[in-house]
This record gives sequence, structure tokens and C-alpha cells, in this order.
Amino acid sequence: MPSLGLIYRSLNEDDFKVLRAMERLSKRRELIPLEDIVRETRLYEEKASLVLYKLHKLKLVKSALTGSSRSFRLTYLALDMLALKSLVDQNIVSAIGDKVGVGKESDLYRAMSPSGEVLVIKFLRIGRSSFRRTKLLRSWAQSPTTTWFEQSKAAAEREFKALVDLYSNKANVPRPYGFNRHATVMEFIDGVELFRRPPLRDPLKVLEQIFETLRIAYSKVGIVHGDLSEYNIIVSKNEERPYIIDWPQFVYKEEPNALPLLSRDVKYILRFFGKVYGVGGDPDEVVRYITT
Repeated sequence: MPSLGLIYRSLNEDDFKVLRAMERLSKRRELIPLEDIVRETRLYEEKASLVLYKLHKLKLVKSALTGSSRSFRLTYLALDMLALKSLVDQNIVSAIGDKVGVGKESDLYRAMSPSGEVLVIKFLRIGRSSFRRTKLLRSWAQSPTTTWFEQSKAAAEREFKALVDLYSNKANVPRPYGFNRHATVMEFIDGVELFRRPPLRDPLKVLEQIFETLRIAYSKVGIVHGDLSEYNIIVSKNEERPYIIDWPQFVYKEEPNALPLLSRDVKYILRFFGKVYGVGGDPDEVVRYITT
């Protein structure tokens, strides 16, 4: 499959016109008949069909027969292209590179800003089964929003706003640059994921810095991460500073499940540091430190 950058460069204005029209129409139905796309884009049917054929070959749309007519639906790859186009138009991103990571609900790509800074674009990909679980477990998902595209967009916006507040309060999180649709843009951290067990010169200091970020999140921003583990902490190579990532599922500290989630976050991290680095602390004391 071609890279995201190659696919993006192969698209023209008519292609994006069709994708945007389908995005608007998909708010009413997932499968969109060809005649609706023609009406929305004001392209001739032959032209619209040629564009859709190209988009289908690039895996940006899928097609199905509905009765005697053909209908189409967007894929996450199409949403990637729409988000990337908007980020380029806003002068947030100038180029996109290779995939650098895969999360439970996201894909991460290296990118570059117009001024040459190395960035990461995080594309949220909340799938159907994950979306149903999200609706059950996350209070922020209890809304009229019903599609998995819209849920991913809501998650990206939440994460961006959380990063803005955290970064402005000097928490150890990547600097946020912008968001569009289901994509969040942040600085690239040159480091190692904690689950890879990097050798640490001062593991106790790293542990304390993690809890300090949780304290800033709780006391100054009013949120709890809610899903913290060694898999969403990156330790920078030079400064040995731990950066906490993956914030879309945060909960506000006033929510009834905030303290249990905070306690679970603390216990997970203490258990990992105790097992791998031989340092730790009392979970109850750490929670008291964070919340007072």
C-alpha cells in the first residue's frame, strides 16, 4: 500500500471535493448513493464516477450495491487525507513521513512543520467495538454522537485541549501544535517508551517526575489521565525526562470515578518501577500528594 504522503500527493481538487461531500453526507447515513454524491458535488455523473473509481483504488472509499444503485462510504484513510489537507492549509504541517507507532486506538506518523520542526501526527481510530466500549465506560462519550468517525474527532479535540492546558502549566507532555478532525499534531519526543525498560540513571527521579505531572494535571488542570501505564510514557534520551502521552480518555476530577482511576494509574506505575527498577512508594501516600 502506498504511504500516506504518496496518497496525499496523488489527490487533486476534484478528489477532495468528493471526499468533503461524502463527509458531509455521512452524518446522515453511512452508505451514500452515487446520485447523492453527484447532487452534493455538482459534478457530472461520469466525472464523479471516475473520481470514485480512483478513490476506491486508493482505498479511500468502499462501495456496495444498495438495491439497483451503487453506494459508497468513507474509510479512515479518507479521513486521514481530509485532516492532512486541512493541517497543510493551516500551515501546521508541511510534510508527512513514515509511521512511527501504533496504539490501541491510533496510528502515529512523523511529520514536519513549515519551519522545520519535527512533529508527530496522531490519527485516532476508534473502531466499532472500541466505540461501543467507549460509550459504556467514558462519560464524555455519552452524547448524541453515534458514528465512529465523529467519536474519533471528539477524542482528538479532547486530547488537544488537554495537552494545551497541561503544557501551559509546565507538565511533562508533548507540545501541542494543532488538531483537525481525528488528528492531533504534537512535538516529536526523541525518546524510548517506558515499557521497553530503558536503563535509567536515576529511576526514582523519573518516577517522581511522572507523579509531578499527575499532580499538575489534577490540581491545575482538574483532570485525571485514567489509563496510565508504562505504554504511554516516553523517556527522553538526553534529559531522561518522562513525557506522559495518550490523554483523550481523561476524566475530570469531579467525576465519581476520578479517584479510583487515579489510584489505579498510581498503582500501575509503582508496580512497574518496583519490578523493573527496584524503586517505589506507598500508593495511598502518592495519591494524597497528587490530590493535595
